Amino acid sequence: MRIALAGFNLESVSFLPGLTSIADFEHFEARGDDILDRFRGTNTVMGGFIDACEEAGFEMLPIVQTEAGARGPAEEAAFEHYAEMIVEALRAGAGRIDGVLLHLHGALTTPSRTDPDGDLTTRVRAAIGPDVPLILALDYHANLDGASVAPANATFGYHFSPHIDMGDTGRRAGRCMARTLRGEIRPVTALVRPGLMVPSILSATSLEPLAGFVRRSIELPSQVPGILDVSVFAGFSYADVPNCGFSVVVVTDGDADLARDQAQALSDAIWAERVAIYKPGFAVPLGKGIDHAVASARNATRPVVILEHADRMNDSTHVLRALLQEGVKRVAVPYLWDPITARQAVEAGAGASMTFRIGGHSDPRAGGPVEVEAEIIWAGPKTYIGTGPMRRNSRINLGLAAHLRVAGIDVIVTETPVTCIDTDPFTEFGLKPEDFGIVVLRSKTHFRAVWEDISEEIVIVDTPDWGPADLTTLPYRNVPRADIYPFCEAG
Repeated sequence: MRIALAGFNLESVSFLPGLTSIADFEHFEARGDDILDRFRGTNTVMGGFIDACEEAGFEMLPIVQTEAGARGPAEEAAFEHYAEMIVEALRAGAGRIDGVLLHLHGALTTPSRTDPDGDLTTRVRAAIGPDVPLILALDYHANLDGASVAPANATFGYHFSPHIDMGDTGRRAGRCMARTLRGEIRPVTALVRPGLMVPSILSATSLEPLAGFVRRSIELPSQVPGILDVSVFAGFSYADVPNCGFSVVVVTDGDADLARDQAQALSDAIWAERVAIYKPGFAVPLGKGIDHAVASARNATRPVVILEHADRMNDSTHVLRALLQEGVKRVAVPYLWDPITARQAVEAGAGASMTFRIGGHSDPRAGGPVEVEAEIIWAGPKTYIGTGPMRRNSRINLGLAAHLRVAGIDVIVTETPVTCIDTDPFTEFGLKPEDFGIVVLRSKTHFRAVWEDISEEIVIVDTPDWGPADLTTLPYRNVPRADIYPFCEAG
């Protein structure tokens, strides 16, 4: 059996002014057999695909894999470039491809498309015909409806956020492919939407009652005969699309009614707990949060985390500016996206001191650049292999990077927007988290896999960036507010 593998991923923040270009995707791109070399043994969907295919003895036809994180919408040209790359390879292999494993995010948008992932899935189905199995693996934050997944035989999503099970998701999808091709099962899929959106920070699957629904989705296949898999998708609320929000996907062995009934039941249960899932008051105002963190750090034995959760491009300067104004020392700001400063620091070289205008370039809401006098501790290109639970064995390419010391604050600027979700940003630059009183993070949920255990406290602050806690403040045009909580009546 010959299985085609492909992945094209972006989590689109509709409100950001910048578009994600072909060059942005190419920074993360792998093609052909390089995919097998780069992703084998990693905690990625593609790594899971590879594991399952090798376990089944399948021949693999790897086409392309690229994943650009969370940024502004993709340029039309970027979507067409990768869609055509995948479709043309499938057409070229017509008659010699027995199945397709496709990894998409589910929250990609372009200026003219609100469901490009669904459009690509439809194109793939047209290229391979009706009889070749097509199985999707999607991000937990996918925005979906029935049309999004209809072209696929089965759809699988991450169970957890932090996404510690990306590799497992690829294996679930790949093993379903193997069983399908062996004639053991005939997967059918149903999707139901409960009508709920939450800010990303409340999509963490360790939070109750959401954690209970995730446990239920994992347990159902062993409890109900005929169910092959269940995925709860939290959606991505910063993509302004008609299918934004939660969805439940159930895959059964040939029983469409069972799939629909079970998806509806779980969806109804989630809707019933919508108010408890979207908890108000979990974030505090910026000034109050910083005062609390500074006071807590004085007697803490571990670093206090200030979480700038609303930052969508990893370059917000609201917290950094406030800490500098208050003269707070022993602060780490790992990974602040600023390609201009990174290049300037590399040109000046380690040991130099100069004035920089750091961060705040993506959008006026990011706070604007902060002018600082900084010592360059280290500067240059930086690529490393991740060791944390999410990025284990994955190659992390920061592009140009620089470690700057600014009035008692260590800031690492990067050419590529990458969030700090583990301790690698410290060890890669010769630092230790325990040496700092305060660490400024910008992750939404993924930081929890490591930082909940090694920090003294997590202080979540609200800033005016494009990922706010209060979704009702965003200028949605496509989200059907009358049908989705929190916009509709809670009762």
